[in-house]
Amino acid sequence: MKFVVDCMLGKLAKWLKILGFDTLFFAKIGDDELLSIAGKEERILLTRDNGLFERADPASAFFIKSEDWQEQLKQVLDRFKLRDKANPYSRCIECNAALKALSRDKAKNLVTLFIYENAAGFALCPVCGRVFWQGSHQKDMAVKIDEFLK
Repeated sequence: MKFVVDCMLGKLAKWLKILGFDTLFFAKIGDDELLSIAGKEERILLTRDNGLFERADPASAFFIKSEDWQEQLKQVLDRFKLRDKANPYSRCIECNAALKALSRDKAKNLVTLFIYENAAGFALCPVCGRVFWQGSHQKDMAVKIDEFLK
């Protein structure tokens, strides 16, 4: 399932990517362009904007009711029955591309020595070149992910 998310829902977009869902987000974009992307790329439009929602194809748009990002995420996971389809840490949270495994040898010159020596594994975004690893914040994220996916 693929999403395009309006600019009011940045944190929701970030967490959808963290959970591995193909999610486009633009900090600034016009309604017409959002509707065009949703149609051309067969994406579900997620929005809190009543006017935008009314203009969207009802079959490919979903109105987000809550102002709280955690409730928003639960609402999307419930509506589209996505809990068993999640693939956490598989997408770049910056550009949305699918991450590729990165060997320790190749990661050595891309991260600091401390990270290289302490991280268990690495992934690389083939589009923007960002390197990912399970850092100290990963435990907190794993707890949140488990809560969302229950």
